[in-house]
Amino acid sequence: MLQTADPGARAALVAGHLQRLEDQLARTRAAVVSLQRLLDPGPVDVELRSVPATPVAAVEAVVGLDDVLTWYSGAMAELHAVVPAPAGPPGGSYDDALFTAGRGAVLVHLPTGAAPTSGRVHPVVLPAVELAVRTHVGDHDAIDVTYGELGRWVADHALAVAGPVRETYLVGPRDTPDSSAWRTEIGWPVFSLSSSAGPGATAG
Repeated sequence: MLQTADPGARAALVAGHLQRLEDQLARTRAAVVSLQRLLDPGPVDVELRSVPATPVAAVEAVVGLDDVLTWYSGAMAELHAVVPAPAGPPGGSYDDALFTAGRGAVLVHLPTGAAPTSGRVHPVVLPAVELAVRTHVGDHDAIDVTYGELGRWVADHALAVAGPVRETYLVGPRDTPDSSAWRTEIGWPVFSLSSSAGPGATAG
């Protein structure tokens, strides 16, 4: 900044540094909130839900964890281009290996009874499943905390079964730029669901 006599260039440098500080502050605040939730989780609101077999238009691949966001954006754009009027919100299905090994099967979808075959898009019927569902509020910076809360609840109150975790994007960036309004349902596959499974549970 001291090396330039251009006031506009100096202002741009200061503005850029200020933006970096604000971004760092936002990340720090998000980390503090996440740690507070881990230290004092309080009651965990989980819904037990039986989901029937569902026809969808899907794009699927084996993806590395570092690439999943870029892949998701491209796949979802392709889905919306060929399914203009889906029957419900978009969703995703994520294999355990994606999180445990850093690479795994990913499937994103839009529900529709007449899925086209176009490019990477093809029809799939998601199998019926029983899920323990918890809703994550806001952007995905702290979604791992919500996953942890749900995983702990499942360990305490239900029998987890093999199978991909499902996410449903009730409200997301395509609906509003206000990330505080985003809502993501996380569904953990379980067995022998019951409304008496524990505190905070409701029968679905």
